[in-house]
Amino acid sequence: MARASKTLQIDEEERFLTRVAWFYHVEGLTQGAVAERLGVTRLRVNKALADARRLGIVRISINSAFASSVDLDARLRERFGLAEAYIVPSPADPGNVQTIVGTALGHHLTRLLADPAITLFGMSWGNTLNLATRFMEPVHRPDLEIVSMMGGMTKGSDINTFEVTTRLADLCAAQHSYFTAPLYAGSKESRDTLMGLDVFRAVLDKIRRVDAVTMAAGDTSKQSILVKDGLPSDITVEELIEAGAVGDILGQFLDAEGRLVDHPINDRVIGVGLGDLFEMNSVILAAGGANKVPILTAALGTGAVDVFISDEDTAQAVLAAAGERPQGKARA
Repeated sequence: MARASKTLQIDEEERFLTRVAWFYHVEGLTQGAVAERLGVTRLRVNKALADARRLGIVRISINSAFASSVDLDARLRERFGLAEAYIVPSPADPGNVQTIVGTALGHHLTRLLADPAITLFGMSWGNTLNLATRFMEPVHRPDLEIVSMMGGMTKGSDINTFEVTTRLADLCAAQHSYFTAPLYAGSKESRDTLMGLDVFRAVLDKIRRVDAVTMAAGDTSKQSILVKDGLPSDITVEELIEAGAVGDILGQFLDAEGRLVDHPINDRVIGVGLGDLFEMNSVILAAGGANKVPILTAALGTGAVDVFISDEDTAQAVLAAAGERPQGKARA
């Protein structure tokens, strides 16, 4: 129903704004065509459209399940200094969060890996990344190389680094290379010895040169694959929690502020460290679920992440935990 005039006078400015808005939004004319019809400049039409929005003459309503997701995208980019956020509606069943986020990651990788500028791509491991390969469309990129970012677990699994890397490479008709080492060494000394070997130095140098990398985040609950099957036998999750750990990124455990916890496990990781992520061109973090909120908040707070892929409920909880004060990129 049209809004009735409150006076007998005609507000010519409001009439002009309304005509501009009608021609542009309803009739679909370009700004240039509106300017020509009304005998004004295109600049005045552009300003009139902005004024019509500001004064409430034009109100835009987006009728889509993705509308709130778009709003969250913007808030996350602002809060964490991200290049991109890809937030999807949360499923009715929380048990399907990983599938939804994995699907979103699969769509993102389909677009990303079709880009010929990406020639070296790093892949972490985890259930979300495993699911992403199930929902990704094949691309033909024989010039692309997929490299595993982490050492693997000794226990065989579809989500282990070797299986995930191989599956992604097959989908892209790409080359692939493994980081053939366990995730953790027996001690800092043995880790330093292994990392000093020529073969490992060459692999690590390659990983640090990736054009983009995808990684997941692990929490400290019993739902975590790393907690269940990947921790060294002499380390318990209880002692990690006591040290302040809320989860891990690439096998390194962080506290709620995004700092490496003071625990020997972080000196035993065979692979790249948190600091290396800052030198990589595009770091993609994909994860969802209430149990992941503390580690996702911590990881995003480091400033090392460029692209965040998750679901609405998780994104809302992360923003609530972090507070929506804008935070620029920082270096660890």
